[in-house]
Amino acid sequence: MTLSLEVMANIRRLHFAEHWKVGTIATQLGVHHDAVERALGIGTRGSATPDGVLARRMTASLLDAYKPLIHETLEQYPRLTASRLFEMAKARGFSGGYEMVKRYVRRARPQARSEAFFRLETLPGEEAQVDWGMFGKLKVGNAVRTLCCFVMVLSYSRGLFARFFLDMTMESFLRGHLKAFEALGGAPRSVLYDNLKSVVLERHGDAVRFHPRLLELAGHYHFAPKPCAPYRGNEKGKVERTIRYLRDSFFAARRFTGLDDLNVQLGQWIHNVALVRPWPGAPDGRRVVDVFGEERPRLLPLPEGAFSADVLRAVSSGKTPYIRFDGNDYSLPHTLVRKPLTLLASEDTVRLMDGADEVARHRRSYDKGERVDDEAHLQQLANEKRRAAELRGRDVLRSTLRNADAFISALAVKGSALGAETTRLLRLLKEHGPREVDAALADAMARRAISASSVAHLLDTRARARKQLPSIDVVVPESVRHVRVTAHALADYNSLHTREDES
Repeated sequence: MTLSLEVMANIRRLHFAEHWKVGTIATQLGVHHDAVERALGIGTRGSATPDGVLARRMTASLLDAYKPLIHETLEQYPRLTASRLFEMAKARGFSGGYEMVKRYVRRARPQARSEAFFRLETLPGEEAQVDWGMFGKLKVGNAVRTLCCFVMVLSYSRGLFARFFLDMTMESFLRGHLKAFEALGGAPRSVLYDNLKSVVLERHGDAVRFHPRLLELAGHYHFAPKPCAPYRGNEKGKVERTIRYLRDSFFAARRFTGLDDLNVQLGQWIHNVALVRPWPGAPDGRRVVDVFGEERPRLLPLPEGAFSADVLRAVSSGKTPYIRFDGNDYSLPHTLVRKPLTLLASEDTVRLMDGADEVARHRRSYDKGERVDDEAHLQQLANEKRRAAELRGRDVLRSTLRNADAFISALAVKGSALGAETTRLLRLLKEHGPREVDAALADAMARRAISASSVAHLLDTRARARKQLPSIDVVVPESVRHVRVTAHALADYNSLHTREDES
């Protein structure tokens, strides 16, 4: 709240000169405690000025000079306490006791009059009241979410809409309006709110600065937002009583399996219980549903275009192809890593946009720490990694073997699967060494037998000619692949085998 220089000067005078506490100033001037603290430049509410009570009794004449001060102050602030008036008089030189001031203030204070309230009646379709109700916590997977209920009540007929959400964000607040207008079949001409942060950004007296998103919603549905006056709970008593009614009649001892199940049961309760109750104050025994039927045609018709209550946020990923939103990770194509994107989140869907193009769509999770994947994104990344590994393998062959480039080109012309062929050649290179493999590549090309199988056959043939044992692929079971085994040279075992043959 931005205070005028006049109000700020008055706040500082009342605190530092008259020694009023922050709470007293806020109540008497009708401003928020935080605004008073900012004006005073302090971080704690109220001052520590003691009230100090003198024990000795003095004659009433000591107070005569200060009676005009007391009268003038009480005329401006009739609810000010006697202790504060005593401090004000004391600061001006009064030497009497607190009891003397207290007795005089009791006689001089303007007689408080009980405020009478008009019964707030509205015309059909004129007004609805909106508020949130808190209903504890709800566990969703590993997350513990706040269970909140959005409630809208038509002031005339008491027709109502209610829906549970897992937060009180601006998007849920707007979405509650959309679903309420749709369920009620129209919009009222005005909607009355408490001073919610989703409604009022700043307020000073009657001057209100509304949340811009609420103004967009009001402009779309042609209703007027109206915050009730501070400390005037009677103005929105219909929605408060409805929340209490919903808490006692519906939610108490209610069992449900999740948010969707709870909302289904809530819709049934509204239809079967809340709308068929007697209309408040009706002498003819009419029900709420009957009066709502009369009010419904008076509501403003809904516009053709839908208002978007989606979360709209600029995002970008880190090194991994995931976007973090509301405590969970959502996958995206690996080609868009670290690229600026737009996230759009509805109540049940999360979408990622690259400009006007949708590049990812996921179900929305209300868990915490969940990774929501699209299998297509994972497959694309795996293919890219596999392709990169194949390219690195071909580079190894080209840098190690003189005939590798010509052999790989011949494989490509033949239409062979380069990935599989490259993997097989790398294994042969590891088993037989670069010299033998390079010679086998040249021999295979001369024979026009362009394949890794032909190269392997030539290498085995030459090994048998040299009386070498053929190499055998070792298949390691999945259950023991994690075990680390130190590799040993097999030459000693081969020599033992040769000695046995000679003997």
